[in-house]
Amino acid sequence: MTHNIRVSVKPAYIEQQSKPAEHRFVYAYTITIDNQGDVPAQLIGRHWVIRDAEEKKQEVRGIGVVGEQPHLPPGKRFTYTSGVILDTETGIMEGSYQMKTEDGQLFDVPIPAFALVPPHAIH
Repeated sequence: MTHNIRVSVKPAYIEQQSKPAEHRFVYAYTITIDNQGDVPAQLIGRHWVIRDAEEKKQEVRGIGVVGEQPHLPPGKRFTYTSGVILDTETGIMEGSYQMKTEDGQLFDVPIPAFALVPPHAIH
């Protein structure tokens, strides 16, 4: 948690869209961004680093998330779902959100690494 902004992630393997024989593994991830502080903040950008099991790296930077730049008053949360396609069955994602307070202070909220693993591969 940074500046009282908590980020939680729930990844899910999308079997019906994946094609293992074609090296296509699809994952959705649901993110909840929760403002647990007393200062409003707006998500203005994102940065993701995605690595597959062969260390192939994808880097994504952009404005907002899913076409939005949500404003989070104290005590409010924003949830969205997005996705990623890997060439290998498993991978890892990590990143950060760039946030701005109403008085213009910029800060990054790190998103710790989380695994992209299909249910059948979990021991």
